[in-house]
Amino acid sequence: MAADCGQEKLVTDQTATPPHKPSGAASGSQSNKPGNSRKSVSADEGNTLTTLANLWPYIWPCARPDLKQRVLLAIFALVIAKVVTVLSPYFFAWATDALTGEGADLPAFLVAPVMLVLAYNAARVLAVAFNQVRDALFARVGQHAVRQLAFMTFRHLHQLSLRFHLARRTGGLSRVIERGVKGIESIVRFTILNGIPTVLEFAIMAAVIWYQFGFWYVVIVAVMIVAYVWFTIKTSNWRIGIRREMNDSDTDANSKAIDSLLNFETVKYFGNEAMEAERFDVSMEKYERAATRTWTSLAWLNFGQAVILGLGMAACMGLSAKAVLAGEQNIGDFVLINALLMQISIPLNFIGFLYREIRQGLADIESMFDLLGVPAEIEDKPGAGPLKAVEGRIVFRDVHFHYDPDRPILKGIDFEVPAGKTVAIVGPSGAGKSTISRLLFRFYDVTGGAVEIDGQDVRDVTQDSVRHAIGMVPQDTVLFNDSIAYNIRYGRPGASDEDVREAARMAQIHGFIENLPQGYNSEVGERGLKLSGGEKQRVAIARTILKSPPILILDEATSALDTHTEREIQSALDEVSQNRTTLVIAHRLSTVVNADQIIVLEAGEIAERGTHPELLSKGGLYASMWARQREADEAEERLRAARENDDFGIVTRGQTADYVPAK
Repeated sequence: MAADCGQEKLVTDQTATPPHKPSGAASGSQSNKPGNSRKSVSADEGNTLTTLANLWPYIWPCARPDLKQRVLLAIFALVIAKVVTVLSPYFFAWATDALTGEGADLPAFLVAPVMLVLAYNAARVLAVAFNQVRDALFARVGQHAVRQLAFMTFRHLHQLSLRFHLARRTGGLSRVIERGVKGIESIVRFTILNGIPTVLEFAIMAAVIWYQFGFWYVVIVAVMIVAYVWFTIKTSNWRIGIRREMNDSDTDANSKAIDSLLNFETVKYFGNEAMEAERFDVSMEKYERAATRTWTSLAWLNFGQAVILGLGMAACMGLSAKAVLAGEQNIGDFVLINALLMQISIPLNFIGFLYREIRQGLADIESMFDLLGVPAEIEDKPGAGPLKAVEGRIVFRDVHFHYDPDRPILKGIDFEVPAGKTVAIVGPSGAGKSTISRLLFRFYDVTGGAVEIDGQDVRDVTQDSVRHAIGMVPQDTVLFNDSIAYNIRYGRPGASDEDVREAARMAQIHGFIENLPQGYNSEVGERGLKLSGGEKQRVAIARTILKSPPILILDEATSALDTHTEREIQSALDEVSQNRTTLVIAHRLSTVVNADQIIVLEAGEIAERGTHPELLSKGGLYASMWARQREADEAEERLRAARENDDFGIVTRGQTADYVPAK
């Protein structure tokens, strides 16, 4: 789905958030921060008209002539409705004159009071009908704006860097998007359907009052309107700060709720349900205070508006009553000025509502456009082409990298993975092993040196082509809350059912799936939690097999599993990695003994390299790590043997961490 013209520019014109900081959109409004005056969408006082001008691409979608036509037809319908609305009080006045015997100047067919009453009500019904036609015509325009903005935001989130997503707050982010898409619909609808017709109605009403009653009536009405609008704007601007506070509290409460529910098991492990409820309630208490202030301030706003409107109506009707007593006007004129003033009170009240809704809509979408303004940290170079002729040769050439300039992670890493070969990277925690896979995927760019695939710097080709050439089996597999078939097919969305089954067979999980009541249609649950650790890893392997990439990364793919499951998974991984360039990032050295080369990282530098026998013979870091792991494995094996031979139940042991009882 392509964005409408003008909308992409609106996004790129947003104030850029530094790439090393998470967007404030997920945690609250950023409106009080420096640089806010340059934002294209802002709820701050004085920026409303500029912001509405910047939102024009959503109101007038230039790539959709059919929607433009609907906007014009809706405007035509509302003009007719306003003309009918302004003129309908005349029928009321004429009916009054007919009832008092003062309607001698009216056409004969209108003299009967019943006919005038019918005409008055017919005019009111006609005005309502045209308003409903207007709303029906404009519905698609508003919904198109909602869909367009939601699409752009969703796509933009996937373009942001891993750094952003590691710092985000999922619950707050979802609430920002939810409020934003609703806010844009309100702004589009109120600007076109209510802003323009209200101004038009004022103009027609002023002309009618001047013609019918004279200049001083228009002066009184004008002063009333100016005072009403001034009071509404000032009070609404004051209320924006309260609205922002309410939004921030709402976002914070939603973030805490989502985070707590996603970590349901952890909460249960530590018995911290009361603490989580208290944290949530603290945020909701702040929301309660802000929401109460919002409604209280609204009550004062409505009261002030009613006072201004009442004073204006009293002044005009006092003048008319004086004129009736002096014989300058008749009863019908007195009724007419009252009806006209009542008629004008409707758009006046709506001006308050309109301005309030637009400002609140701007406050709601402000955070979303802050989010859209976060630049993508990793972008393709202009004119970058796809990765060509992928055989799978990987080269890290003097690679330096840091997340923070004061804390370098990789310090001049040099190594090569020949096409079709397997190279393992091992080392203690924090040595920089997983960072290497992230650089190869181009989740980050190197700060020095180069990462090459088949002689092509990954920064010179498109990110999509690099990622399509690489398959990943991570340590912690997170699955979509959908069926097993969907999760396996995710590796190649267009794959047939037979391809999915064949990938499952190669990953040694087909038999398990077939024994489930719903087979491949079985739901895996949130993040795949209905499956055990080993089953999730097999699904991840099947997904990678289906993708069939020339390059494979195994990022500690078995380190979270027990020894027995690890051995089973390792056999599947060995089959998958045949004839593929494979980069193995491992914690357990027993999984890499057959690698063509093993690289030992320590503190971001290559401490040793060689085959398993060569590294053992050196007696260095690798040999000491191997010795420690062998001791742990032997202790595990002795415990397993003791349990198997324990006829008296002296040695007991709980189930392994990934055990799931049979359904």
